Amino acid sequence: MRPIRPSFTVRRRGGARRTTSPVLAAVALASALALTATGCASGDSKADGQASASATAGDTGDGKIQIPDDIRQKLKEHGIDIDKWKNGAWKNWNKDDWLREANDFINPIIKGLWNPDRMRKANDPDKGVDENDISGDQGVTDPTPAPVTAQAVPPTYHVNAATAGKVFFDSPEGTMVCSATVVEDPAHPGKSNLVWTAGHCVHAGKKGGWYRNIAFVPSYNNAGKNAAQLKGVAKDEVAPYGVWWGDWAQTSQQWIEQGGSTGGQGASYDFAVIHVTPEKGGNGKSLEETVGAALPVNFNAPAVPRVESITATGYPAAPPYDGQRLYQCQDKPGRLSIKASDPTMYRIGCTMTGGSSGGGWVETGSNGKPALVSNTSIGPVTAGWLAGPRLGPVAKGVYDSVSKKFAGH
Repeated sequence: MRPIRPSFTVRRRGGARRTTSPVLAAVALASALALTATGCASGDSKADGQASASATAGDTGDGKIQIPDDIRQKLKEHGIDIDKWKNGAWKNWNKDDWLREANDFINPIIKGLWNPDRMRKANDPDKGVDENDISGDQGVTDPTPAPVTAQAVPPTYHVNAATAGKVFFDSPEGTMVCSATVVEDPAHPGKSNLVWTAGHCVHAGKKGGWYRNIAFVPSYNNAGKNAAQLKGVAKDEVAPYGVWWGDWAQTSQQWIEQGGSTGGQGASYDFAVIHVTPEKGGNGKSLEETVGAALPVNFNAPAVPRVESITATGYPAAPPYDGQRLYQCQDKPGRLSIKASDPTMYRIGCTMTGGSSGGGWVETGSNGKPALVSNTSIGPVTAGWLAGPRLGPVAKGVYDSVSKKFAGH
């Protein structure tokens, strides 16, 4: 089929520079610390929790924090004072202080920061762009798919979509939200603490750095209440399986160096893996054991024309949705090429809006078992379709690196 020129407006759903490497963005500084999403307006950005430390960070049991000297020293090298950070210094987004490179990731837990109201007010990660931002006849692009109306997932979400959840984070624009999926960890069969989402839900791309206070809430709003019904509710109603903070995150080097909020730059590599730990220390159970499920990831899914059906899941937040409830779209994917030299993306018809960014795309393989094959990355400002990267060697490298990092834990 002759390639067609994409003519649409898209939005992202929602030291020294290194030369481009086709491998990984390793996130260094594994915060053994338990100190403790893309849009414009913000919710309450006040850090209202008290900091604490996990057992690995030296919890004395008497409420006092003892940060290991090596971790404290690494933070100091980045100009970060733990006490000032937990008391609100993380709100300083001065470009010179915004940690950007792959080995700069720091995400100390601020207990209580993600309370129900702050979660409810978090915004989607969308930014509208000029329709000329996407270049034309490159690669192979199929005709724009017909919109597929998103279907509400029946509550409880834990029963009907146990691996789905929300990622919350702070950006210079305020509190933000994305969707995400619990995935298997080959180093810890049956006991995974890995979450899959979009790269733009953890890192701002070529003009920014790592987002802050990144946390995952599985089965968010499990009972499927609307925004009005969630006002003033207890935390366990919106986070019945706890809040899980990212103590390690990794995205592609391509996203860090190319990713942007306009025109789909870096979209073919717009994926990320987060390793999480429970805010409250947990009961020794992993995330997978806690929610009872995790999806395998297929890095060798069939070429787009051979995929019969894909189901995308997410929490759309931009109107007409309120961001509190879970939806799904099912469609046969087509192809979308942003840049001829980059892998061709999957594209499906879907009316989900921003906030669904990062949500998992699942295909049932020839073995009859579902597997994650992509995640929501971009869509048009007017909604109607979504596109996600086809996962290949670079995505597998990111995934394997995070798994191996925690293999001995």
